[in-house]
Amino acid sequence: MSSAIYDVIVIGAGGAGLMCAMQAGARGRRVRVLDHSDKVGHKILISGGGRCNFTNVGAKAERYISNNPHFCKSALARYTPQDFIALVEKHGIAYHEKKLGQQFCDGSAQQIVDMLLDECRDAGVELTLGCTVENIAQDDTGFVLATSYGRMECAKLVIATGGLSIPKMGATNFGYKVAYQFGLKVITTEPALVPFTFIEKDIEFYSDLSGISFDAEVRCGKVKFRENVLLTHRGVSGPAILQISSYWTPGEEIHIRILPDVDWAGYLKGMRDSAPKKEMAAALGELLAKRFVDVMATRYGFAGKPCGMLSDKDIARIDQTLRDFTIKPNGTEGYRKAEVTRGGVDTDELNANTLEAKKVPGLHFIGEVVDVTGWLGGYNFQWAWASGVAAGRAV
Repeated sequence: MSSAIYDVIVIGAGGAGLMCAMQAGARGRRVRVLDHSDKVGHKILISGGGRCNFTNVGAKAERYISNNPHFCKSALARYTPQDFIALVEKHGIAYHEKKLGQQFCDGSAQQIVDMLLDECRDAGVELTLGCTVENIAQDDTGFVLATSYGRMECAKLVIATGGLSIPKMGATNFGYKVAYQFGLKVITTEPALVPFTFIEKDIEFYSDLSGISFDAEVRCGKVKFRENVLLTHRGVSGPAILQISSYWTPGEEIHIRILPDVDWAGYLKGMRDSAPKKEMAAALGELLAKRFVDVMATRYGFAGKPCGMLSDKDIARIDQTLRDFTIKPNGTEGYRKAEVTRGGVDTDELNANTLEAKKVPGLHFIGEVVDVTGWLGGYNFQWAWASGVAAGRAV
């Protein structure tokens, strides 16, 4: 049976896959990228509200989660956020830093996809969409793929198929299945950067608070983040919650310090002295959303109570509540709302410099399919670029 023969086949036309392909093509390799979807770069296009939070200048190993926290250091050091920014600038894409090192396009995320496609085209990369890979076999010269576009052969095979997050966009377990096929270990996968859900009775309690957001410091165990928290009709979300979700395990409590710069006890004592007739809820309502304050006042028995009648014990109780507002999530919104997948191909199975499987020469895993999960805010894209470059320079 005749085959189309390539030096490199990359399965997955997301950020990591395209980055790998353009690097390999630029080195003179004959490269073909396959994807089962009919569209390139789904996650790039929806990132950052359609403006693509394409990297973070603070990307370093400490901001990634993995069973081996040192694994990502090599790739991240050899392809930095500044390297990707230079590529963005080369293509004349206007961008800005939003906050906390996050880099966004001024225009559309489509510009990043177009940039990667242009680089692939210039490097002679072939791109085939709507292509399913039905079987992968290994022989003496490399790999043989049975696909919906016929038989293909390659010396090097790169798996860049992503994780399980957002299945409606085509996420599958393909990459993990390939790892299992070749005897590689896979760290248990979990939804990450994902909203929490409440138990039924808490849903009832918080149902009127959906849409309320506030600045907070959120802690789980020894890990904490400070950003906004958003109450939803099913639970709690917002950047701080998404960040902490990557560190959460079922049964753990989440501790929320509401408006961490505010000395709540001092504020209420001051209001007791300066505005004794003012209702406590109205006093707190100057700093927090009225709906939130009203519900909390009812729950803790302070509804209608004037500041002048607050005892030191009352103030201490309110202070404790706002400094350590504790929730015990029922679970998460799962992969359908998760921005990334925690876990994946065990890094012990891979060479940190090339992302090649130690036991299967010529087989590489890059991007989200690997057990490397970044913080919210451009970190996962930087891992996609860096791991893609590491493999692309090696294949």
